[in-house]
Amino acid sequence: MHNIKEVVKKLCPNGVEYKELNNLVDYIQPTKYIVKNTKYSDDYDIPVLTPGQTFILGYTNENEGIYNANKNNPIILFDDFTTAFRWIDFKFKVKSSAVKILIPKSDNINFRYVFYAMQTIKFDNTQHNRQWISKYSLLKIPVPPIEVQNEIVRILDNFTELETELEKELEARKKQYEYYRNALLNFDEAGKPCGSTHTHTHTHTDNSTDKK
Repeated sequence: MHNIKEVVKKLCPNGVEYKELNNLVDYIQPTKYIVKNTKYSDDYDIPVLTPGQTFILGYTNENEGIYNANKNNPIILFDDFTTAFRWIDFKFKVKSSAVKILIPKSDNINFRYVFYAMQTIKFDNTQHNRQWISKYSLLKIPVPPIEVQNEIVRILDNFTELETELEKELEARKKQYEYYRNALLNFDEAGKPCGSTHTHTHTHTDNSTDKK
């Protein structure tokens, strides 16, 4: 963090410039990527997405109208009403037209940096209106030199990876806890834990010999 501040101070002696989002990213209307059949199945391959908490609504076998996002060409899926958004780097379709597909306008910006910067925006979305064009895209974020953007992304990506690992570990521990809780608190009529598979047999061996 100290190094980043030093670089900013050196490269931006007059402070970091702020720019509107619409100067940094463009948007694509999702019309051609909307799923037609909502009879989803886990046997299919293409996820149908929403930027909200549910994220993956299901999987479709439709092979047309698929947005080919990937690691080299990621997008930000933005909910035009709630302003929720997600980073997407895999093929997908969407559920409705109430989203915008955000893409970078140029190579002079680290798109991942924009994604992180958007997470710091405080926005009142209590009104149920489409937000991107009228309001949200006019909001400004700081745009430091690309070297600083890259370093910020590197640091935050490392924390994101660590957070993902911790969440997986926590989920595994939670399942382990639930298993043992259910096993230990499930008693049969004799009062023994039903999950218990061990029985203890006490035997007495008399190693003494009769003396005659």
